[in-house]
Amino acid sequence: MSDPIILKYTVSGEEFSLAGEASVDTKSRLKLMGIPAAAIRRATIALYEAEINLVIHTDGGEIYVEIHPDIIHMNVKDNGPGIEDIELAMSEGFSTATDEVRNLGFGAGMGLPNMRKHTDEFSIESEPGVGTEINMAVRF
Repeated sequence: MSDPIILKYTVSGEEFSLAGEASVDTKSRLKLMGIPAAAIRRATIALYEAEINLVIHTDGGEIYVEIHPDIIHMNVKDNGPGIEDIELAMSEGFSTATDEVRNLGFGAGMGLPNMRKHTDEFSIESEPGVGTEINMAVRF
């Protein structure tokens, strides 16, 4: 595997019935490639959290997954409302999800903390009114 394998997914906002498709597809592909199970688990947990955040908080966005011989890079971009206070948003339990979203079982405020917890590299940039970009990586 000399050149990275690149996967691209478009995620629609508020499409809860489709939420998780990108992370499930990525998981299947990583398994077929023989990536270690622990790395697959960590990457797909982080990716699922990012995907759910796109559905809950934005009008959708793009996910790019680059698979290298020893690392999985994940880039998530949206054109959503942006995050006013990243430090606060990174706090476990903090959520701006609506009651409707919470009643569906989402919005517990663990998305961003779980992304950071399950990755070896994590960065987030956001501008209110413009959108958010998250970069994550899992080494194996």
